[in-house]
Amino acid sequence: MRQTRVAGRYSKALFDLAVETGKVEEVRKDIDLIRSVNHDELNRVLVSPVINGEKKVRIFTGVFSGKVSTLTLNFFNLIFTKGRSDAMKDILESFDEHYRAWKGIDVIELTTAEALTDDVREEMRKRFQDLPQYKGRTVELKEKVDEKIVGGFVAQFDNLLFDASIRHDLQFIKKQFIENMYVHKIR
Repeated sequence: MRQTRVAGRYSKALFDLAVETGKVEEVRKDIDLIRSVNHDELNRVLVSPVINGEKKVRIFTGVFSGKVSTLTLNFFNLIFTKGRSDAMKDILESFDEHYRAWKGIDVIELTTAEALTDDVREEMRKRFQDLPQYKGRTVELKEKVDEKIVGGFVAQFDNLLFDASIRHDLQFIKKQFIENMYVHKIR
């Protein structure tokens, strides 16, 4: 179950504290390190409601002590002590959103039928970067591959969806044939 409200509050507190202490980049690296640990058993233990917070603190400290900053370590120990470990993944994601907003980074979700080459990826990023709403900001592409769109791309940004896929064009043509609007003009 997503814990977006709780995650938003905790991540905002961590981000504000990192800004206040001048350790935003350090905490960002810590967050990336924590996210990169891809050990199923560790992840299950840290979010398990059966294991108490004190054990989680000891486990987390044992794994990450010396690898992450004291600020990050104390923050996550607080998360475990308060019983909010089930929101950990959402806290990490929400921290990234605060970080990107602070740095002026906009993420555009780009779906294509095949993986993009480096040249095409850079060209697409530059084209989006040239749009008026992204002047003076940095654009990052989050790529997805979906063979169902046949060709072209689907871009999602700022609560907008731009569908330039072949699938969309085919659906539009199909709709025109079903409506058969040209038959009415002949009669």
